[in-house]
Amino acid sequence: MNCPKCNAELAKKYYKGMIEVDSCPNCRGMWLDSPELDKLEDMVFDDDAYKGSLVHFQSKTSYLCPHCGTGLDEFQYRLYDLKLDYCAANDHGFWLDAGEDERVMDFMHQRAESIQRKVDVEASWKQMLKEMHLFLQKRNK
Repeated sequence: MNCPKCNAELAKKYYKGMIEVDSCPNCRGMWLDSPELDKLEDMVFDDDAYKGSLVHFQSKTSYLCPHCGTGLDEFQYRLYDLKLDYCAANDHGFWLDAGEDERVMDFMHQRAESIQRKVDVEASWKQMLKEMHLFLQKRNK
């Protein structure tokens, strides 16, 4: 397979020793097969129910899928300030330019912290309501 951005031959490598990806030795981008983007996110935040919709505002690009040669689409990643490319025609995978992998992981880390903060606040609120309810019950006796 060749890089959709600079046409160099992609090389197999293990990303952080965990996910086999196709990496461009020239521009340092990487191709992730469809399930591999989820695996990348799961390294930081693995609760898919709270990740949000993946694809927003997609448009055509002039880049070609390294698997099938059809045009890649660009999309806004989970409503963050990040645009990724993917094979919409055949669902072969995603292209991440150099550094976009770290941005994906940063966004997932922020999302995990946000969800945890929400869970903590809800638990605190639940406890306060329970104590208030008990207080009112004692007072009304």
